[in-house]
Formats: sequence, C-alpha cells, structure tokens
Amino acid sequence: MSVFRGMNTTEHYFLVPLDHHKPQGESITVFAREVASTEHEDPTTLPWLLFLQGGPGGKSPRPGSLSGWLAEATKTFRVLLLDQRGTGLSTPANRQTLPLRGDAAAQASYLIHFRADSIVRDAEVIREALGIETWSTFGQSYGGFCTLSYLSMAPQSLDRCLITGGLASLSADARTVYRATYARMAARNEEYFAWYPLDREVLAKIITHLRHTVEHLPNGRVLTVPMVQMLGQYLGGNTRVHLLHTVFEGVFVPTPGGQRLSDTFLAEVQEQADRVSNPLYALMHESIYGQGEATNWAAEAVLEEFPAFSPTAEVPLLTGEMVYRWYFEEDPVLRPLEETARIVAEHWGWAPLYDREVLAENTVPVAAAVYTDDVYVDRDLSLETAAAVAGLRVWETDEFHHDGIGDDGPMIFNKLLEMTNNAE
Repeated sequence: MSVFRGMNTTEHYFLVPLDHHKPQGESITVFAREVASTEHEDPTTLPWLLFLQGGPGGKSPRPGSLSGWLAEATKTFRVLLLDQRGTGLSTPANRQTLPLRGDAAAQASYLIHFRADSIVRDAEVIREALGIETWSTFGQSYGGFCTLSYLSMAPQSLDRCLITGGLASLSADARTVYRATYARMAARNEEYFAWYPLDREVLAKIITHLRHTVEHLPNGRVLTVPMVQMLGQYLGGNTRVHLLHTVFEGVFVPTPGGQRLSDTFLAEVQEQADRVSNPLYALMHESIYGQGEATNWAAEAVLEEFPAFSPTAEVPLLTGEMVYRWYFEEDPVLRPLEETARIVAEHWGWAPLYDREVLAENTVPVAAAVYTDDVYVDRDLSLETAAAVAGLRVWETDEFHHDGIGDDGPMIFNKLLEMTNNAE
C-alpha cells in the first residue's frame, strides 16, 4: 500500500483467462489500482465502486491526488480503477507485443477477446478474487457500454450503476451509429465556427496551403488534410472545445522559404493524430458496435453520405471519433497492424454484447447522464436504450458534453448517486 496526498492506494494484478469460455486455457494479466481516502480510519469497511474507463483502449486514470469525481467518490466508496485488458499495466496489446501471437490472422483472433463481454468477465474474476459480494460501477463513455454488458451478463453482482455519456444502442449497427455521429459533428462544427468565424478562415488557409506545400509533423510524418480534420476531437468537449481556438492562433510563421505552418500548430495536430499510447482505440473502436455482422470500416463507408467531411471538400468539416483505413496505411505506429485491422473489421462472428430480455427485467438501480448535444454517443439512440432498460433513470442535460465528468465531475457523480439512492 502507498499513502500520499490524501490517498491510500494498493496495486492489484490478476490472472484471467484470455478466453473466458476456456478457463483452463491461456491466461493474461489485468491490473487494477485500489484508491481510498485517508479520511477514513478503516476504508475496508466501505462499499466498493468499480470505475470503467472510456475508450476502447484507454487505461484507467492515474491520480496524483484526490480531485474531481474521484475525490467525491472516495467519500463513500473504495474505488477500483481498472486497466481494461490490453491497456496500462495489464498485458499489453500493441505493435510490439501482438507479433508474439503470430501472423495477422492470429493477432486478430487474439483481439476478438478484447471487447466489453471479456472486460465484464474480467471484472467478475476480480470481484471474486477480492472477496467482494456485490459492488457498484461508474462507467464513462465506453465504460457505460461495458456497464450495459455487465447488467446483461451478471446483474446479481451489482448494487448500482452510474453512467455518463455511455448509453450504447442495443441494436443499431455501426453504420447507423456513425450516421448519427456525422450528423452531430456537422452541427457541432457549425456551432463552433459561429463562435469563432475567423477560425474557419484560418482552416481554409491551412487546407489551401497543404494542397500546394508539403509539411511535416515534428515526428517526420507528412501532414495531410485528414490529419488536420482530426482536430475535431476538441469539439467533443465542454470546456475543451474552446481550447481549439488557441490551436488556430499563430498557425503560420514567416520562414526563409515563405509562410509555413508553425511548429506549435504542427505539434498540436501530432498530439491529436498520435495513437502510440492507445493503438487498441484504432484497432477495436468499430468492433464495440459489432453484434453478429462485420463492421467493415463503417465510418469510412458512411463518409460518402456526408460530403462536407470529405478531405476533398473545399473546406472540409472537422471529424471526431471516426477510424479510417488510412490510419493504418500512414501511421508508422499502426502500419504493422494494418492487416490485423482489416481482419478485425471483416470479422463476422461477434457475439451479442447485450441481452435485451435481461435488461427489460433489470432490478439494479441505474442512473445515466445523457448529454443532449453529445457528438460521440447520440442522444436519441441513448434515450432509446434507456427506455429498454427497466429501472434506468435518465438525467438529460445540455450543460455538458461528452467529457462532462472532467468539467464538473463531483456534481455529476453526486447527482447520479442520489438518483440511484432514491431508486432503492
């Protein structure tokens, strides 16, 4: 155990089956960090809260102190921050380790076990290993998707579930989801450029410049128009959206060779385009919507229905949580995994992630924050899901966007906790 800055932290490593349907087969390691407040003389008397991180492919938070939603949660819970399989200190899955599995087909067969159903089964192994009878969960974004799988697969293990920006559609295929995403992103682009109309002019100058001049990111990659469009990831935030305006400041600098894109701007684009720390996001993102049929590069397939986002448009709109084939063709971190990504995208054997009959009979108190203008998890699809889960209470708000818990985590956490307390 470590004690610092008001926290008691304990690190846990668990062996779990790679394939939970073959419990005697290969095992992998899953890491989790237990966090409790030093304000409690004996935190072992507190109930447990499992935090399910967004993603896919994101490691759990690494708190340097108790702040935000975690400070609020540790007032009443022992919190377990889970590194979902393949992330953080869990057995890694990336360009360095996946070749140990063999060829691309073998790597894809391995990755098939890295979705929400496996994450939930990992959580059940961990719960039993820690001697926990039941616990609560708090799921952000993809963590909410995992929560719905948990409610489908092992509701008897759950006291309550809190969800923020993470009510997945129970039945929509990947193309339907991305149609909604493009529509929401188009509206968010319009809103942003209404706030900062000069930024639209700057973006136009950047696009024109790139069509006539070769620019390189600090890491040596050639900067392309689609990479600039990835700055749209800022648009999914509440306060983060306004930081995009600072990115568009000082874009060009004079050089002996004429006007060029500044190193500051190039570094910002590189940060948004970088997948070195979470390659699973690119590899597995579309698979989180796969139930039966192949996702087959859904965001790319639907793009033709939204020509304003095409890189060939005069001034293309900024994109968001979309994954395209060119990621694996152009990114040196992802290029070794190009064939693996293709096989995953074409996989037809995805198991169901949700059990609608079980959810319709749910008795676990569930409270979900639905953000009206969320560009990543569509409001209409979220409310459709909410209506299909018995006992799920919705707090819809237009005050926050997808990253709401980063903006006012304590308030949001308390709001949802109170809703589940009242439901008991």
